[in-house]
Amino acid sequence: MKSRDISVEAMARRTAKFSDLQPYQSQQQDASGIPQAVLEKIAARRVYPLMVPEGYTGRSAMAPIKGAPGLALSITESPPGDGAALHMHEDTVENFFCLCGRFRISWGDHGEHSLIIGPNDFCSVPPGVVRSFTNISEETGRLLVMIQIHTDEQRDRIAFVPELQDDIAATYGQKTLDALTGIGIKFDAGR
Repeated sequence: MKSRDISVEAMARRTAKFSDLQPYQSQQQDASGIPQAVLEKIAARRVYPLMVPEGYTGRSAMAPIKGAPGLALSITESPPGDGAALHMHEDTVENFFCLCGRFRISWGDHGEHSLIIGPNDFCSVPPGVVRSFTNISEETGRLLVMIQIHTDEQRDRIAFVPELQDDIAATYGQKTLDALTGIGIKFDAGR
């Protein structure tokens, strides 16, 4: 097979430098009006989208690299004690590769099961399983998160536990809940 050449400019469009990434918390505040504090409450403190499929819809849609169908990549960043609230991915597999720190990965409708991963450890959670992750180290922890999309529709529907909906509604109102729905987030996990 003959190789092909790619220009420097084309390769630059396929490169994401961590120092240039914008967390989806600030991207969604600007695009959807969802306060950063809301997304920090339900997700890791910072989630940096790296790559999503062309035409992807959802919270990471503004990733700098548009890739082939079926895979969305991001890096989460969590200070000690931080992580994602209990949630489930309805149709996608969520994979965690620990870059630094140590994380408790919990699963079950109430997070009743757990395991610990550290640097270079990997954990894959199937669709429909309620899960969360928490940085249990004393340093800022990072996970490379790989979402495998198995449907023709290139999106990642997430459902958080219902208790979060009431808390968000009381503090931020129905408009914020509607905006969360617009990026594929619901509040009926495990029910």
